[in-house]
Amino acid sequence: MASLPPPDEKARAVREMFDRIAPRYDRANRVLTGRFDQRWRRSLVQRLRIGPADRVLDLACGTGDFAELARNEGAEVYGLDFSRGMLEGALRRGLHGIDFVQGDALHLPFPSRMFTAAVSGFALRNFTEIEPVLHELGRVIGPGGTIGLLEVDEPRNRVLRWGHSVYFERMVPLIGGLLTRDRAAYSYLPESAAYLPPERELAAMLRSAGFEQIRKRRHMGGAIQAISAVRS
Repeated sequence: MASLPPPDEKARAVREMFDRIAPRYDRANRVLTGRFDQRWRRSLVQRLRIGPADRVLDLACGTGDFAELARNEGAEVYGLDFSRGMLEGALRRGLHGIDFVQGDALHLPFPSRMFTAAVSGFALRNFTEIEPVLHELGRVIGPGGTIGLLEVDEPRNRVLRWGHSVYFERMVPLIGGLLTRDRAAYSYLPESAAYLPPERELAAMLRSAGFEQIRKRRHMGGAIQAISAVRS
């Protein structure tokens, strides 16, 4: 997948891609981010004040990074992903006490208002449609509940934006391809940022889905965005 798949093939193509790279996914993430990916997740979990009273959904959980952090805070945690390979990777990590489910973010297999919080890491651009997913989150999170979304972004500073572009568009495919033996998958990563809506449009989607108090923090000079919101 050296280029973006057509809309009617995206779900299948992305699922197959993540199934392929699952065995080497964690190692690639740690190397490509210098392990800062864990710090960003931990910071967001702390911002949401997740604790023992919470029931948390890790949406598009991958191998369970967010799920593990939420569980370590004492929460009851469910992890959902549509890639069987990623879920098998989570199980290989021995993440006990977490319920992992294979499912579609567009049709979450959970009752309404089941969760007090939801987190998702670098997944928005992989969904076939973003707004319906946010509405599903609005359905399964009760009033006063919170969400936290981590995603890539583009620095505002011109110099940082140039440096980020060089790394993200040239080095990530090279390094990720070497680590996972799948250059196509890590060529998709920078290209997939095109799926992300602008900041105001994403905020409007969140409000339409029933969220308020939308806050955005930037990491790594603006290359990473961390969004939090509260269910009204």
